[in-house]
Amino acid sequence: MDKKEKKIYIAGCGGMLGEAFYKKFKSDYSIKCTDIDLNEEWLSYLDFRDYEAYKKDVMNYKPDWLFHLGAYTDLEYCELHEEDTNETNTESVIYAVLIANELSIPLLYISTAGIFDGKKDIYDESDIPNPIGYYAKSKYLGEKYVIENAKEYIVCRAGWMMGAGPKKDKKFIQKIMAQIKDGKKELYIVDDKLGTPTYTQDFAANVKLLIKKGERGLFNMVCNGLTSRIEVGIELINQLGLQNRIKIKKVNSTYFTEEYFAERPDNERLINKRLNELHLNIMRNWKVALKDYLQDYYSDYFKIIDE
Repeated sequence: MDKKEKKIYIAGCGGMLGEAFYKKFKSDYSIKCTDIDLNEEWLSYLDFRDYEAYKKDVMNYKPDWLFHLGAYTDLEYCELHEEDTNETNTESVIYAVLIANELSIPLLYISTAGIFDGKKDIYDESDIPNPIGYYAKSKYLGEKYVIENAKEYIVCRAGWMMGAGPKKDKKFIQKIMAQIKDGKKELYIVDDKLGTPTYTQDFAANVKLLIKKGERGLFNMVCNGLTSRIEVGIELINQLGLQNRIKIKKVNSTYFTEEYFAERPDNERLINKRLNELHLNIMRNWKVALKDYLQDYYSDYFKIIDE
């Protein structure tokens, strides 16, 4: 491996994606993982919204890469806390670009499929984003700033994220698993939202491959297979062998308007066009990734289900 790619500073590493990056990179790189939530013994404290503290910590470590992972991803929180969201999801990205540029090192930034308005059937890297909610706007502004200002960068857009298990997954799969654990016999799942799941472990592995190959630029990075919320829910129940014990009730998004009031695009389906063109797409089909995820992170849940 190129000697210049040995040290990585990972900011905002305490969440579901950070856990995957830690697992995938720790054996081949010297890494420093920071976050404001010290939920792992391998994390040290940093609030990347504090520019001077961020800069000092990165400069002291002298990394060959800066990974900027952290962000608010709860859409409802973002709608209600615009100033905090802007500071965390956008302004901190500007800090990351300034720091990476000063060190003349590449920056990794994580974007999202949610930056599109959902009017098209599928989106590749050539499509122009049109964010419709405050979360999406904050993430798109970060993406745009990196592309326009970073000397060297990789921007990777994720889809419907799954990973890290019940401890850190706050997304769709964990929400369904929590209902199953609570003994729910009926699950209400929307049938009007389309997208592409993204398993954090596959995502981190594909980023690692891009770095190894010396690639730069913008990449969609989602699991293979276009799907929907309802299809993911049905597949989850089938993989758990609970199709005869749990009934799935199809509803449209208005059913959850009170709880999930932030506007969401109807379609967030991405295709990994650039990865495919470079023959560097190692993202698996979402059903295969989901099976691995359940086996690796939810063994205790299977015991509950079996009881």
